[in-house]
Amino acid sequence: MANLINLEQVSKSFGIKPLLDSVSLGVQEGERIGVVGLNGGGKTTMLEVLAGVEPPDSGRVSRVGGLRMAVVTQRGVLPAGSSVADVVLAPLGVDEHEWAGNARIRSILTGIGIDAVGLDRMVEGLSGGERRRVALAAALVQDLDLLVLDEPTNHLDVEGVQWLAEHLVDRRSALVVVTHDRWFLDTVANRTWEVVGGKVEAYEGGYNDWIFARAERSRQADASEERRRNLARKELAWLRRGAPARTSKPKYRIEAAEALIADVPPPRDKVALASFANSRLGKVVIELEDATIAAPDGRELVNDLTWRLAPGERIGLVGVNGSGKTTLLRTLAGELEPATGRRKQGQTVKIGWLRQELDDLPTDLRVLEAVKDVAERIVLGDKEISAGQLAERLGFTPARQRTRVGDLSGGERRRLQLTRVLMSEPNVLLLDEPTNDLDIDTLQQLEDILDGWAGTMVVISHDRYLIERICDSTWALFGDGNLTNLPGGIVDYLRRRRAAVEAAGTTSQALSGSSAPAQVKDGAADRAARKELSKLERQIVKLDERETKLHAALAEAATDPAKLQSLDAELRQVVMDKDGAEERWMELAAELE
Repeated sequence: MANLINLEQVSKSFGIKPLLDSVSLGVQEGERIGVVGLNGGGKTTMLEVLAGVEPPDSGRVSRVGGLRMAVVTQRGVLPAGSSVADVVLAPLGVDEHEWAGNARIRSILTGIGIDAVGLDRMVEGLSGGERRRVALAAALVQDLDLLVLDEPTNHLDVEGVQWLAEHLVDRRSALVVVTHDRWFLDTVANRTWEVVGGKVEAYEGGYNDWIFARAERSRQADASEERRRNLARKELAWLRRGAPARTSKPKYRIEAAEALIADVPPPRDKVALASFANSRLGKVVIELEDATIAAPDGRELVNDLTWRLAPGERIGLVGVNGSGKTTLLRTLAGELEPATGRRKQGQTVKIGWLRQELDDLPTDLRVLEAVKDVAERIVLGDKEISAGQLAERLGFTPARQRTRVGDLSGGERRRLQLTRVLMSEPNVLLLDEPTNDLDIDTLQQLEDILDGWAGTMVVISHDRYLIERICDSTWALFGDGNLTNLPGGIVDYLRRRRAAVEAAGTTSQALSGSSAPAQVKDGAADRAARKELSKLERQIVKLDERETKLHAALAEAATDPAKLQSLDAELRQVVMDKDGAEERWMELAAELE
């Protein structure tokens, strides 16, 4: 594979803080690299140095001649006085009739949501999320060698994230992407870079493999960071107890991982939490009866809704943009009255509401003061912790706790907002996109906190990993005026959305006539896929055993060149066959999730 970009002994600092310290790395042709790390740790800086947006303080950045590359950063700068069509289609250098007849370009514009934005709109009138989607579409429509993306899933819904992941996997171009979306990282990346302490640690595989490597590294080195190691072990236990992980690790390493997590308890004790929630909340939590929920412009979003939240329920809420998710959350919180029907709230209910806006923070206080302004101490699970301890768990070091709120970054303000909500000791949590601007370590801490949190919870999020991890049921707004329960979770939601899109151009008569055969066909396809999956598992075990024997035979034949050559050729073929079988296994496992 050709080398596209190389960094050699690159250093970069802002002020006195070194973000990159003598970093050497490279991007190969066809690689898909996910970049992770703490907020403020240097991920975006490394991306911008790699792409040539920022020069290094020292070291050398070299690129292959004629490299075709597009960079989409979080800056969202678009050329003034341009329309959406000018920005998105200008890189193609073609007339409208030429791109309109190109199915690939049309699918990108639809998948990324440019159709909803409107090609004729001027960029000055776009929201921040719309500007990000326009910049992303302008990069995706091009035929490139390398795509460099900084948080591309921000401002995309679950369906948009799914589409983008599938599109990037299908492309031939190399990819370097900063993301905190763990499902997206695990689906897209075949390598992971962790930016930590001015260095870049490289790992094979996506999120699952990175979590394994961190847990294994902590175990072997007997790391002193006990809490971080326990979080990694708990996260790994969750991954292995769920659907088959898309891991590229060989069998002996998976067995080592399972030994490592053998004594890790389930993420949460559902029976104990439900009992505690009942004692805190009583029988009535929040109920909507025959409610009609309308948007500010009067458009009806949900009709005749009767919904009773039970003590200890943990609900994930998903839906298409504009379907009314945030409006429904505002109605549950009591900020917005239903247009018809009624809302009932239990007497003991205390609501903690995390909004998307960051306008409820006291910017004149310091971080610790802002947390103590809510409460000095709280009981979390069966432990009492102080304001400073909770702030530290959510990423504020003791030194950072002395920073003024007005000087915090957007991600830090989001963490502070979340800390203040939890410090109010609510028994009903309403979380609107809680993962926005949070790094993966903070997300793990948040999930660990919510694992032991007893109460009712409703979460809106495009982060499907978070929904699947902390919620026990999933509900969706499809824009049809109904709130729909999804027994199959996010996979069920995406399946129904695909079916709705495919059926949009057909008549109801054709739909009713074809639905039963389609279900039979899907069932048969599932059975065939599971049969093939089982066959592949047996094949991989045999190939793994053969590979082990060949390695032993190579060691014994060290003095016989002819035999060595023959064994080496056979070993290469076995490894190639095993890689192919594992790749097919991962494809089938992903389809059956």
